[in-house]
Amino acid sequence: MAAVDGVDVAGFWENGWTIVRGVYSKDDVNRLREAAHWSRKHFGGDLLANPRLREVLTDGNFVRIARQLLDDDKIVYAGDSAFTVNGVQRGFHKDNADRVDPNAPDWNGRYTILRFGVYLQDHYRHTGGLNLRHQSHNTPDLNVGENKYVRTRVGDVAVWSLRTTHSGNGTLLRFPKSKAPLPHEHSKYPKWRIASKDGDRIALFAALGLDDAHMSRYVDYLKTRKYMCDIWSKTQYDQAALSAAEQAGLIVRNVPTEIADDPAVGKNVDYVALPY
Repeated sequence: MAAVDGVDVAGFWENGWTIVRGVYSKDDVNRLREAAHWSRKHFGGDLLANPRLREVLTDGNFVRIARQLLDDDKIVYAGDSAFTVNGVQRGFHKDNADRVDPNAPDWNGRYTILRFGVYLQDHYRHTGGLNLRHQSHNTPDLNVGENKYVRTRVGDVAVWSLRTTHSGNGTLLRFPKSKAPLPHEHSKYPKWRIASKDGDRIALFAALGLDDAHMSRYVDYLKTRKYMCDIWSKTQYDQAALSAAEQAGLIVRNVPTEIADDPAVGKNVDYVALPY
């Protein structure tokens, strides 16, 4: 399996995020955009179970990137993936299990779960992309780190630690483009100051990591969340999906089968910290 070029491993660990340029062609992106629109009406599970969107997990690109960043060949996927079309969520948050307590297990040692984001339109010159707090992956404090607008081009892949503070639906100003408004500042700017949108905002997300204590805790946390269990309840991996994942070098933890008929899962609508 060939390496994906341009993965800034040192920069990722220093800054908590990176962009891998030019992973997908324009034809790839157009195909995925069509698949996402189709999926809004016809599919509600995760990406691996989706026959038209699973390719981002099974084409090997995410695996190649994860292997370089994590310096390990055994990359695990535990059912955490989704797509959004014209989503409206905005506000800084973290995705890991232990978001508040700096003494909790997530903050012990190197954190090994990655969030991949493929934005199926341009955000280099267009608004609506991702905001990240630079170097915010080593503290639970949501106010730490310079706010960055992640200027992805069509075909790029953004990768960040689940511990990195981030927000969707960022605002790119027409001038100065170097200034990144905070998520709560979006409404303070007149429309003429904000860069145009590049059509429908479509994004694909997936979490990959190592088969370690961080992944075990993250899955335990996801099992408490209603939104995730709702996705898993609609998820079933057929043999084609599992074979494609195996061929790509992706180890699949079949969490949907783990929670089947378990009345204890999915109780929390909002975030609740796990005990330790």
